[in-house]
Amino acid sequence: MSQETKMGTYIFCGIETDVDDDFGEVEIEGEKRKLFTVRYKNAAMVAADVPMKIYHPNKENLMMHQHVVSVVMDKKDTVIPVSFGNVFQSSEDVGVLLENLYPQFTKLFPEIKGKIEVGLKVIAKKEWLEAKVKENTNLEKMAHSVKGKSEAASYYERIKIGDAAQQFMKTLQNEVKEKVYEPLEKAGVAAKANDPIGETMLLNASFLVDRDKEEEFDQKVNEAHEKWNDKVDFNYTGPWPAYNFVNIRLKVEES
Repeated sequence: MSQETKMGTYIFCGIETDVDDDFGEVEIEGEKRKLFTVRYKNAAMVAADVPMKIYHPNKENLMMHQHVVSVVMDKKDTVIPVSFGNVFQSSEDVGVLLENLYPQFTKLFPEIKGKIEVGLKVIAKKEWLEAKVKENTNLEKMAHSVKGKSEAASYYERIKIGDAAQQFMKTLQNEVKEKVYEPLEKAGVAAKANDPIGETMLLNASFLVDRDKEEEFDQKVNEAHEKWNDKVDFNYTGPWPAYNFVNIRLKVEES
């Protein structure tokens, strides 16, 4: 077999199972591939045989990976996420990996059984931010003081504005953390506040929720949105496996 057509084994996620589960097929870069499980004791990896190469995290490939994980989550209540793009030389190598990870898996299974992850990003609306800046007379004065000046002439003033603007955003982020994040943290099993992305994001959080309490948690998110919807946009996603609450290190074979 030529180097170009050498096959490897792509893994999607880990599951708790005692049987060879059937998850159907997946289309990977135009080719249909059968999904199968590589098992060790009461654990398994959901996998597919694919050409051995680097898979780029473009939109289509990421959606393919997530689609398989969603299919698995519909059938299994204990799913350990694996990041995109892990290809091993063979299913035997995946078996060795699973055997090595098994002590970690046995600890994780009871912690994530019947649980899902949801994500919440809170982004400030431009009009609200502008109104808040106007309320902040110090920031407004600083912005006015550099108007019309050259960048060189206003260099230090601009640095001051940068610091003041950062502090201003930090105050808003703390307010959202206290009024949105903390009540939701109490409603879930666990929560994690990640660093906000971009200039107008006020919250970038993940929550671990009991699957049978998902509707209840969604309702709490809706209630928070009702209170804040004239100020911010909510980007609420999921359900996902517990990406932000599981730390599994994989050793991927060199192709």
